[in-house]
Amino acid sequence: MSNQNTVSTCLWFESGGRDAAKFYVSLIPGSTLDTSADGPEPMVVPFTLAGQRYSILNGGDMFGQTPAVSIMVTTSDQAETDRLWDALTADGGQESRCGWLKDRWGVSWQIIPAALPSLLGATDRAAAERALQAMMNMSKIDIAVLEKAAANHI
Repeated sequence: MSNQNTVSTCLWFESGGRDAAKFYVSLIPGSTLDTSADGPEPMVVPFTLAGQRYSILNGGDMFGQTPAVSIMVTTSDQAETDRLWDALTADGGQESRCGWLKDRWGVSWQIIPAALPSLLGATDRAAAERALQAMMNMSKIDIAVLEKAAANHI
């Protein structure tokens, strides 16, 4: 028996899902819009972000976005963190705390530099705690500030 099941995340939008999906795939390398970019707005908009399958359901105003579901992106460095953060908070997006934000459609994102888990999980627990305390005061994650805090240079 062949297993043909696939798994993807479906985001409920009131409308305008294709514009959101086009924006998302423009930001994340290795991403594709898996439907026509033109024509009438489809009810379901399939797309792929860095190999992960998603769909947006243009389902009306019955449900809204919630931060209980977020898209987490691990970034390679501060420049990539800044690029994504700035793009996603532009045009009505909202900064939150500790690397979290909402984009202009209300979708929650976590923009997490790859350095963050190692700083917070350091075997030097005092250094890890200093990094954690520094992070708690941030919106966008600033790797240099976290590294200084961990090294006790703040």
